[in-house]
Amino acid sequence: MSGRTLPELPPDGRLLLFTRFTRLFAYGALSVVLVLYLTALGMGTAQIGVLLALTLLGDTVVSLWLSTRADRIGRRRVLMIGAALMVAAGVTFALTRNFVVLLVAATIGVISPSGNEVGPFLPIEQAALAQVVPSDRRTGVFAWYTLTGAFATALGSLGAGVLSATIHYRGVVILYAALGIVLALGFTGLSSAAEVLEPHTTALFGLGRSRAVVLRLAALFALDSFAGGFVVQSFAAYWFYLRFGVNPAMLGAIFFGANLLAGLSALVASRLAARYGLIRTMVFTHLPSNLLLILVPLMPSLPLAVAVLFARFSISQMDVPTRQSYLMAVVSPEERSAAGGVTGVARTIGAGIAPILAGLLFSRPSLINVPFFIAGTLKIVYDLLLYRGFVASPETPSSA
Repeated sequence: MSGRTLPELPPDGRLLLFTRFTRLFAYGALSVVLVLYLTALGMGTAQIGVLLALTLLGDTVVSLWLSTRADRIGRRRVLMIGAALMVAAGVTFALTRNFVVLLVAATIGVISPSGNEVGPFLPIEQAALAQVVPSDRRTGVFAWYTLTGAFATALGSLGAGVLSATIHYRGVVILYAALGIVLALGFTGLSSAAEVLEPHTTALFGLGRSRAVVLRLAALFALDSFAGGFVVQSFAAYWFYLRFGVNPAMLGAIFFGANLLAGLSALVASRLAARYGLIRTMVFTHLPSNLLLILVPLMPSLPLAVAVLFARFSISQMDVPTRQSYLMAVVSPEERSAAGGVTGVARTIGAGIAPILAGLLFSRPSLINVPFFIAGTLKIVYDLLLYRGFVASPETPSSA
């Protein structure tokens, strides 16, 4: 199915893959140099911590507000607003070193300190993709969407290292703003086929009859992200440094390979989902990946630890396109942007809490393995709860 997905994508689908690549390349590049750039501006670590925390908070609020209104305001219009906020934040960061101004720009604008998706883009693009492709191709399209983002982030991260040596950190920040302009121009080409013809009028989170199932899924997704927050890439890399003394260059190569494997694995997910169903594919690929996560710190040597990490990444992201496809399938078309926004915010909040606890564990040399055990165990609990709660639910949209 995946092999014929791209050639048969409608123009809107190809455009959304392009905007996904552009945005994630920009996020990946900025995430590598942002802290270094802010340090070069003369900020202390405490100020940077506050700035990044408010960036997360602001992005969460902006994403929730815009995505839950996108189906009424217009998806193309809201995506362009998001791109404008990305440009504004990039320009502000490039032009001033005033902490208060940067704080406002970080809170209101769209900045990604981690290289991951932020802002309203992801839920709205997913809703638009679900609108313009047939339901039997949805999972395959989301697989390519996941792969595009993973590949773009990896390239952006690598590119930032090269670019920062030639155009310096500020140049990468300016590039971020410029790519925001490219993104805005790209969204102007989105056709009316990606819009909802009869927007929903419910005020609470933009959800109506799908509210109950969306809130149940949001709670589970928050648990999964909370678990993952214990082993975010920066902490996982730090663990390799502490345990085996791995240098930054090798760490970059290790996680470039891991992320590439994760992106490629998404293509397999659509084939499995077509045969076994979305929920079963999500759970039965996620469970072994979480067992492998628990095994990583138990490995006695660097080659074995990297091998287990690669094995884990090669299946850990198969649940991403299937999760996205399932969410789009079980909600009404006019509620898809809102559903993506609510579940996305839940994941962001969950992911934002755990690193604080992980940091405390990593500050004790005897406890540096514990985050892996906590993350793997909680993710297994998430898998079991998801299977119990949704395996018997229909995986086709009630109206699509």
